[in-house]
Amino acid sequence: MIEWIPYAGVAAGIILLAIGITQKLGHEWAWINRKIIHFSIVPAVLMFYYGKIPAKVFSVSAFAFGLVQLWPHIKKKEFSWYQIEHNYGEVFFAFSASVIPLILPVKYATALLLAMAISDGVTGIVRHHYFRRHGFNVKLKKHWTGSLAYLITAVLIAFAFLDGGIIKKIAWAGILTLAEYQGWLDDNLAVPLVGSLLFFIY
Repeated sequence: MIEWIPYAGVAAGIILLAIGITQKLGHEWAWINRKIIHFSIVPAVLMFYYGKIPAKVFSVSAFAFGLVQLWPHIKKKEFSWYQIEHNYGEVFFAFSASVIPLILPVKYATALLLAMAISDGVTGIVRHHYFRRHGFNVKLKKHWTGSLAYLITAVLIAFAFLDGGIIKKIAWAGILTLAEYQGWLDDNLAVPLVGSLLFFIY
C-alpha cells in the first residue's frame, strides 16, 4: 500500500466535506462559502509540508479539482453556492496550487499556499462582514480592513515557515498583500505569480 494514499484521501475528504457544508449554507453566502473552501485545503498543505503527501500527488489532485470546478463554468451551470458567473477565482486558485509545489521548495511553497488559503480566506470574510454591515454589495469590493487582515495573517505565516530576518518576512507579506489588493489581475493568479517571483529575490 502506498503510504500517501490515506493522507491524500483524508485531505480530499476535508475539501469535499467543506463543499458539502457550504452547499447547505446556500448561494446567498457564496462569497463566504468560497473562503471556507479556501480554508479547507490547509490540512492538505500541512500534509504536503510534513512529507505525507508528495508534491506530484498534491499537484495532480489540485489540478483535478481545478478541472472539476472549471466544467460548470464552461457549461454555464455553476455551483451557485460558491461559484460566481464570470468569476474563475476558484479555478485559478486550484490551478495555481497545482503548480507551486512543483516549482518551489517545500517550506516556501507551504508558506505561499497557506497565504493563498488562510490570508485570502480571512481577508474575504473581514471584507464581507464590513460591507454587509454597511449595506454595500460585497461580491467584488475590496477594503483596507480586509487587506490589514491579509497582512497580519501573512506575516504570521512568514514567521512560521520562512527563513530570513524580520524585515524580509514583513516585506514578503506586504508585497503579497499588495498583489491581493490590486484590481488588474485576479488575486488567485496575482498572489501565486508574485509570490513565486519573490522566491528568486527572497
